[in-house]
Amino acid sequence: MKNYFDVCIEEAKKSLDTGDVPIGAILVKDKKIIAFGHNTREKEHNILGHAEINVIKDASKILSRWNLADCELYVTLEPCSMCKEVIKQARIKKVYYLLTKLSFKKEYDRTNFEKIDGENELMYAKILADFFKQFR
Repeated sequence: MKNYFDVCIEEAKKSLDTGDVPIGAILVKDKKIIAFGHNTREKEHNILGHAEINVIKDASKILSRWNLADCELYVTLEPCSMCKEVIKQARIKKVYYLLTKLSFKKEYDRTNFEKIDGENELMYAKILADFFKQFR
């Protein structure tokens, strides 16, 4: 079997044809590759088209579950902050990457987030609390 990163690099090369950043990823469970992914943001005009998110979506479909705690992620470049959060939400415990992101490459950080207080706050808090009591 090929080295896991050889497969990741093959995936990364698929991004080049569409003008996407060449990043490739695979998800491994029990030493077997279960899903492949590469960047498709430009090709699909979708901000979520990162290799890591694509591979997590495919693995979730294959395994019929979102919790991927028993899987490992291999990716060619250190994940961005968005992908790191998706990886955490998928409960993936181990991520291996080849290159660290360049230090001069800054992520967009000019979005302002503001909490609004209002009459709907308590109503929504109850909906959320009821959900967790019932389903979690």
